Amino acid sequence: MPHRFHMLHIASLRRETEDAVSLAFTVPDALRAAYRYTPGQYLTLRATIDGAEVRRSYSICSGLDDGELRVAIKRVPGGVFSTWANAALRAGDAVSVMTPDGRFGIAIEPGAARTLVAFAAGSGITPVLAILRTVLAREKASHFVLFYGNRSTGSIMFRGVLEDLKDRYMARLSVFHVLSREQQDVAVLNGHLDAEKAGALMRAMLPVQAVDHAFVCGPQPMIEGLEKALADLGLPRARIHVERFTPGAGGRPHVVAVSPAAPPKAIVTVICEGARWEMPVAEGEAIIDAAIRAGRNLPFSCKGGMCCTCRAKLLEGRVEMTVNYSLEPWETAAGYVLTCQSHPVTEHVVVDYDQV
Repeated sequence: MPHRFHMLHIASLRRETEDAVSLAFTVPDALRAAYRYTPGQYLTLRATIDGAEVRRSYSICSGLDDGELRVAIKRVPGGVFSTWANAALRAGDAVSVMTPDGRFGIAIEPGAARTLVAFAAGSGITPVLAILRTVLAREKASHFVLFYGNRSTGSIMFRGVLEDLKDRYMARLSVFHVLSREQQDVAVLNGHLDAEKAGALMRAMLPVQAVDHAFVCGPQPMIEGLEKALADLGLPRARIHVERFTPGAGGRPHVVAVSPAAPPKAIVTVICEGARWEMPVAEGEAIIDAAIRAGRNLPFSCKGGMCCTCRAKLLEGRVEMTVNYSLEPWETAAGYVLTCQSHPVTEHVVVDYDQV
């Protein structure tokens, strides 16, 4: 079923760096099942800022055994939501929060003895931290190696948390900070965490043959480079897990540019939460944008083809997707589409959000 928004109160707000805060939400007993998550998933937060609705997705950074539901929000230049959250939110405030979503991560195996490696940059640490914490707590024989890229020591999010985890899991957790604007004694740890650097780090510190799974989270150029570099080193693609920052991370509100008076390109029938209704979609308009214009509440988050929140099954007609960063090949073969990227090709289209 589609994900739902609920108003949750901020239980605690903690400043992680000069330009980042983390928020822990109070989840009422009646909603605990709805907000049950797997490490690596994210929450979509919704707010009205300067008269416009803005949605942004932030990865859950708490482990399953931490007893809280926490996300971190790093302020980015020009970021409408991130600037507002860092400046305006306080403990006790209520925020509209969608139930957890996302596919990053792997199943936790308590009896496993695995070697896992992660490459994260900046706020890309957040989903990795949730995975790392849970793996170390529940897989007693597994090891975790983290390569974490930042500009300087002062910009490292969760630095204290990582140091505490290293002390607690001394024999099973290794953390290497790669800094681009601060010199360190070990030359290989200076510079940007790119494909060349990842290859050098793996060859020097961790044979790829020993790695069971690798996680990569950061800006798009980093992901593309590291994903290929790890594969070139011999790690099977199925063991390389990536989480992309969404194009909307800069914080611009989602704006529908199509005039309501524009002639319809197609009529789209939508099935969602058991209801069935029709709406016109104009030339050049994506299905989600048409729904927003029509005042319909359909699930979406990033609007960049990355998060998969807007996934629906195409039952009739044809659409063209502008981009697709999240649907697996089997899903597209089965008829699933990302409605934030889907533009009708035929005059009548039917999409079903209730088919999972």
